[in-house]
Amino acid sequence: MDRLLYTALSGASVAQQEQQIHANNLANVNTEGFRADLALAQQQALSANPGETRVMNSESPSGVDLSAGAIQATGRNLDVAIQGQGYLTVVTGKGEAFTRDGQLTIDSQGQMYAHGYPVAGDNGPVILPPFSSVSIGQDGIISIVPQESGNTTPVDVDRLRLVNPPASSLSKNEQGLLVSSQRNNPADEGVRVVSGHLESSNVSAVGEMLASMSVNRQFEAQIKMMKTADDLASAGNQLLRNS
Repeated sequence: MDRLLYTALSGASVAQQEQQIHANNLANVNTEGFRADLALAQQQALSANPGETRVMNSESPSGVDLSAGAIQATGRNLDVAIQGQGYLTVVTGKGEAFTRDGQLTIDSQGQMYAHGYPVAGDNGPVILPPFSSVSIGQDGIISIVPQESGNTTPVDVDRLRLVNPPASSLSKNEQGLLVSSQRNNPADEGVRVVSGHLESSNVSAVGEMLASMSVNRQFEAQIKMMKTADDLASAGNQLLRNS
């Protein structure tokens, strides 16, 4: 009987984790540059079963769907979308991280941010001098027209640090940023951006809703299986008492 209970319990646990993943994906369907999480599971032998004849499904860190989202025009100079493969680099308290969220902002001190973190340039975080206008080229070069200079000719001041680490090295952290297992992720001059555009989330709302409905049915089936196991155990105990 315990085999049936183990099977149902492990299945229900994994279904619950998958439901949380699909719910989070749906919540971020309109988040620029968001990468959908993928539900993963693995089999794990029971520690109290040295013969390894029984296993359970165990929760596994979710994977990440790295496929590109749709690119939409915004007309805003500080919006950039990655064309093809590649990522913007941001600086966090734990080192570099990567994002496709190109909705850039600049604070009163001239520091540039993406996804709430300082954007990395050629020589550290991007900090711009006072300017009257700013533009970003396809190669990530940031140009400004200096403020109160009387000069209307754009001046190159920095370059976005664009990288393209191997997909197999990437995972998502708690802040929704991608991090690489590689220590060294050099700038890739082949990565291109398009200004005045943003990349939307790669989440399929319809796909996530259908997956969520399927997981709900799986969870209900596992709960019914646990109830069946309990009923069978009760019936067996009753037979023993009556014998």
